[in-house]
Amino acid sequence: MSDHGHVGEQHRSHRSGWLRAGVLGANDGLLSTASLLIGVAAGNASRSVLVLTAVAALVAGALSMAAGEYSSVASQRDAELADLQMERRSLAADPNEELLELAELYCQKGLTQALSMEVAQQLSAIDAFAAHSRDELGLNPDALTSPIQASLSSALSFSLGAAVPALTMGLASSALRIPGTVVLTLLALGVLGGIGARLGGASVTRAAVRLVLLGGGSMAVTTLVGRVLGTSV
Repeated sequence: MSDHGHVGEQHRSHRSGWLRAGVLGANDGLLSTASLLIGVAAGNASRSVLVLTAVAALVAGALSMAAGEYSSVASQRDAELADLQMERRSLAADPNEELLELAELYCQKGLTQALSMEVAQQLSAIDAFAAHSRDELGLNPDALTSPIQASLSSALSFSLGAAVPALTMGLASSALRIPGTVVLTLLALGVLGGIGARLGGASVTRAAVRLVLLGGGSMAVTTLVGRVLGTSV
């Protein structure tokens, strides 16, 4: 039984890209929208002003996240495609030199020179471009990140996060707007941190506490700012 125990191992590093984008998007939506609304509410704003602020914050934040993520991923994808095209040209121009380069990579990983050459030859016979893309560049030509998918994912995660404080602030009574938003936002941040840590294989408690403390500090500052400006403006 012990000889085969490793077969069921499930590594989580492949989730890092989409997990990072989803967690950051939802966290930004929760915290930025809650902090903004609490600051405005602390200045004694009316319900209509709070609703308008919530809608504007959600829409503007989602569009900003989408644009930023699209730009970032598109730039990364362009660089990856350029590297892949360069590698394809090198293979066409001098396949023998590229074979030696691939073998040297395997030597550097600990294989003997003879075995490295054998592995390089066999992989090159199957698909030289795929072998170089994977082992030299660390890329999979068939699984490059889509800028559109990344931008839509970021916009959606931000919107879902922002909806929590937006709905709470819009539906709660005047006496419960700020405390209700704070409590629900902190709970949501804790859950978000726990889920992200669980999926990523990290400490659930540490991640949840970290987000709750950071979120509480942010909302405390904006509450103070709102109260000061609300009485002086």
